Amino acid sequence: MSQFKKTQAEPATGKQPSKSTEVGSVFVSNYPPYSFWQKDETEKIARLLQQKPSGEQSLGLYMHIPFCRKRCKFCYFKVYTDKNSRDIQGYLDALAREIEMYSEQPAVADRPLKFVYFGGGTPSYISAKHLQTLVDRVNQALPWAGAEEIAFECEPGTLTQTKLEVIKKIGVTRLSLGVENFSDFILQENGRAHVSKEIYRVLPWIKQLGFDQLNIDLIAGMVGETWESWRDGIEKTIDIDPDSVTIYQMELPFNTVYSQSYLHGESEIKIADWDLKRDWHDYAIDRLSEAGYEVSSAYTMVKKDQNVRFVYRDSVWQGWDMLGTGVASFGHLNGSHVQNTANWEQYLRQVDEGTLPLSRSYAATATERLTRETILQLKLGKLNPDYFRSKFGVDILEQFAQPFRELQAEGFLSLSDNAVTLTRTGLLQVDALLPRFYEPKYRNARYT
Repeated sequence: MSQFKKTQAEPATGKQPSKSTEVGSVFVSNYPPYSFWQKDETEKIARLLQQKPSGEQSLGLYMHIPFCRKRCKFCYFKVYTDKNSRDIQGYLDALAREIEMYSEQPAVADRPLKFVYFGGGTPSYISAKHLQTLVDRVNQALPWAGAEEIAFECEPGTLTQTKLEVIKKIGVTRLSLGVENFSDFILQENGRAHVSKEIYRVLPWIKQLGFDQLNIDLIAGMVGETWESWRDGIEKTIDIDPDSVTIYQMELPFNTVYSQSYLHGESEIKIADWDLKRDWHDYAIDRLSEAGYEVSSAYTMVKKDQNVRFVYRDSVWQGWDMLGTGVASFGHLNGSHVQNTANWEQYLRQVDEGTLPLSRSYAATATERLTRETILQLKLGKLNPDYFRSKFGVDILEQFAQPFRELQAEGFLSLSDNAVTLTRTGLLQVDALLPRFYEPKYRNARYT
């Protein structure tokens, strides 16, 4: 275990990734980096929304439910733990109204939804009544009866049998259970709200309701983790027999409780270094493979031969349009990135005034869109050059020849005319490799 340290950016050169877990380490979810997105460009966004999409662009809907029982010490999302029932209803009313406003825009009107994603925060925190009321209203504006996937994030301690019945009733197909760890000591140390007995309390209800897919989230490298506790958690996961298992390695963005405590000299907490976290992740892949799972991405294992899909992930990584709704949410429309205001009061005020609560955007160039899809799809562990030739008219083997050659020489991937394939070593640290594909102006910059 090693004391984590401060850094300003992920490595973007040919150097080996850092072994220490740094404050400032990030999970790469978009490109160009968020710090380059522009504030106060509402006029550009308004013009964008007046343009009908070209071709048959798929459309998804993300709804941010930013409420939690507690804030995890490693959490970097926009969440609130101090809102009462009245606050929650006011927010959900604003969320529904935002979606109604989107449905009236030419860029969105009459387009079917391919997926819907309830993210957070903790979507399962809100009451069954709040959820049903929100869904009834949203469905009037953007019906999702034909959507391929309705995904819903849950925290075990917030679920009841009645609430799960409502979640099933509204059409949820992919239920994602935020287990993270099975050790009560580790859960408590890292600020999780639930305890292990709550996981086992809800599992029979989930099984009885027969959701199409059950996903379980785990985190390698939570404070207090040991080889013994990690092995035990993997065995417990296999015993539960979910359709997919998503494993993240602990990151320390600047705005987490752990990071801020360290930066202000208030914490002596030690966290596993990258080598140890990758060893734990590697063990999980091996053990889950033995149990009948296969790699679906750098993070996700799915049951073999059962056609387990993740429509939200694949759509986002292929650059399809997505409405990001709710406070601080990110979206993508007509080639441009957009983000809502991250301020609670401003979000409610703008919606109440009848304006979309947008705060910043970025109109990506064709090259930037190509780079974005390349680095995000590299997380799948394999790239198909024919896909990029067909969509962008570019040979990625030539476009990114230098980083591909460097990564091949370092043992992180293999190259052929038909595929770029990450080795297991590359897969386990893919986020640290992606900045090599960035344009020079985006390297060594603050990511968010």
